[in-house]
Amino acid sequence: MPLPDRDFDVTEVAVPWKLLTGLGHEVVFATEHGDGPPAADPLLITGVLFGQLGAEPEPKEFYQQLTEDTAFRHPVAWADLRPDAYDGLILPGGHAPGMRQYLGSELLRERIAEFWRLDRPVGAICHGVLPLARTHDPATGRSLLADRRTTCLPAYMERSAYYLTAWRRGRYYRTYPAYVQDEVVAALDDPAQFERGPVELRRRGTATDDTPAFVVQDGRYLSARWPGDAYLFARRFAALLT
Repeated sequence: MPLPDRDFDVTEVAVPWKLLTGLGHEVVFATEHGDGPPAADPLLITGVLFGQLGAEPEPKEFYQQLTEDTAFRHPVAWADLRPDAYDGLILPGGHAPGMRQYLGSELLRERIAEFWRLDRPVGAICHGVLPLARTHDPATGRSLLADRRTTCLPAYMERSAYYLTAWRRGRYYRTYPAYVQDEVVAALDDPAQFERGPVELRRRGTATDDTPAFVVQDGRYLSARWPGDAYLFARRFAALLT
């Protein structure tokens, strides 16, 4: 699970880590230089506005446990990753400025392309779909997602969060000028390959209720929209590993 040094989404990292390690899997983390533990977006812990719009209590509890994990405290450097040493790849999201280190890294895209060629499980959630859309197959020059069905952070979610908080947080919810959905759809052979899922702005999936959650599986590739899908995403990814 590669991460930026700061600003990743609490839920999209901590929930898959908790569920996968609970099933006996070893989760290895990687940062650009591997020089110390990364840090989640602090506003998702304290609340974006008046203590609201952050992570739910259980994922925050998982994150506190995660910060004590040896693999998290001592990540691998992106340059040292050997894709064939791993059974699966998870690309989490986040929207705060620190995410650009990870979302825009050419080196990380090289490692992603190497792993993709192995035809092993790849999961991406929210902004985490962007590195896949931006990675091109050296053999074809096309995006890795060109012929895949996928979802990602829908434009209506990104737009709503921005309009709700811009007066206080500025462009905090606009990582790039283009919406995530627009960039991902542009990488596809056919816009119909993008699946938005049911409209949802408040309810989130939990450890016991997947009703509001939505994921898209295409072969060994799994994608999800936002933190509200994290529990279902983690369970489906675990199934791909087995």
